[in-house]
Amino acid sequence: MRRAWCMTPRSPNSVDVAIIGAGIVGASVAYWLTRLDPWASVVLIERDRTFERASSSLSASAIRQQFSHPLNIRMSRFGLGFLREMGIAVEEKGYLYLGAAAPLQALNEMQRANGADVALIQPADLSRRFPWLNVAGIELGSLGLSGEGWFDGPALHAEVLRRARAQGARLIEGEAQGFERDANGRIRALLLAGGSRIECGHAVNAAGPWARSLAAAAGIPLPVHARRRTVFVLSCPEKLPNCPLVIDPSGFWFRPEGRHFIAATTPDPDQDDLPLEPNFAEFDEALWSRMAHRVPAFAALRVERAWAGYYEMNLFDANAIIGAHPAAPNLWFANGFSGHGMQQAPAAGRGVAELILRGRYETLDLAPLGFQRLIDGRPLVESSIIG
Repeated sequence: MRRAWCMTPRSPNSVDVAIIGAGIVGASVAYWLTRLDPWASVVLIERDRTFERASSSLSASAIRQQFSHPLNIRMSRFGLGFLREMGIAVEEKGYLYLGAAAPLQALNEMQRANGADVALIQPADLSRRFPWLNVAGIELGSLGLSGEGWFDGPALHAEVLRRARAQGARLIEGEAQGFERDANGRIRALLLAGGSRIECGHAVNAAGPWARSLAAAAGIPLPVHARRRTVFVLSCPEKLPNCPLVIDPSGFWFRPEGRHFIAATTPDPDQDDLPLEPNFAEFDEALWSRMAHRVPAFAALRVERAWAGYYEMNLFDANAIIGAHPAAPNLWFANGFSGHGMQQAPAAGRGVAELILRGRYETLDLAPLGFQRLIDGRPLVESSIIG
C-alpha cells in the first residue's frame, strides 16, 4: 500500500521525488528516501553520469569533529557511523590544528562536551610527537585522537548510489533547467534540456556548485558559489612518521596520501566559476615556502601532479543550507557545504528524507541550517573553516 504522502503516478514521467544531482548529496537523499520508505518513487537526474567533474570525485575526502558549532560536530559524527556502516575504511590519523592557545582551548571544551575525542598538545610535546614539525610561532596544537582522518570518497559515493538504486531509485541522464509551478508556488514538474519534463510531488536541489542557477530558475536567491581549489600531489624524500592532516594557521593544509602528500590553500583572489583546471602557479607563489617553513623536509618537495575541484561555498556563513524555501514549499535544498559535503552528506540526506516523508526531523535537528537564517540575516557562525 502506498503511503499518503506519495503522489499517484499518472505516467512513467511522474515520480514522488525528483533529485537534481546524483553526487554524494543527491545519492544520500535517494538512499535514505528509499530506505525509510520502500514505496517511494525516486529519480536522480544527473547531467554527467561519469561524475568526472563532480565534487564527489574531486574531493580530498576527509572527516573531522573539530568544528566550532555543535551541530557540525553531530553531523560529522553521524557521518563517521555511516562510513562504517557502508564498509568504507577511515584512515584515523586525526586532524592537527596549529595556532593560538586561547581559541583552541575554548573550542576544545565545547568539542569534548559534544563527544569529540580531541586533545590539546603543547609545543614541546608536539616536537616530541612529530619531530619533523617546526613549532615556531605555534602556541598550541589540537589533535583528533580518533574519529578523524580521510577515506576513499569515490568509493563512498559509488556505494551509496549503488544501494539507492538497489532500493528502487532510478538514475537518468539529463539536465534540469527550470520548473513548472502552481499558483501557490509549489513545484509541479522539472523541465529538462531538450524539452522533456518530469512531474514530481517534491524536488530536491542537490546540484552542488551549480545549485545557484537552478535556484534562480525558481526565483530563489541562493548564496552558493563555485570556488576552485587546486590540490597538489607531492613527493618528499623524507618520511613523516604518524603524520595527521595538518592545518597551518597561515591557511594551508597537507596530509599523507599513500607514498605521497596532498596539500592545498585558499587562492587569493578567490573567484567564482574558474575553469576546472589546476592552477600550478599556486604551489610556487602561495604554498611551497610556507610548507617548507612548517616542515623543513618539505624544502625538497616536488609536484607530481595536481587536480582541481569546486567547493560549493555558501558565502553567507560557510555552512550548509538544508530545507525548503517559503516561496516553494516542496523544493528542498541541500547545498553550500563549503568543503564539508562528503562528511556531512549522510546526515543531510537523512534530514531531507525525514522532512519529505515525515514533515519533521527525527534523527538530527538540522533546523538551524534552514533558509530562515538567511531570510533573517542571522549567520550560523562556523569559525573552523579549512580552505
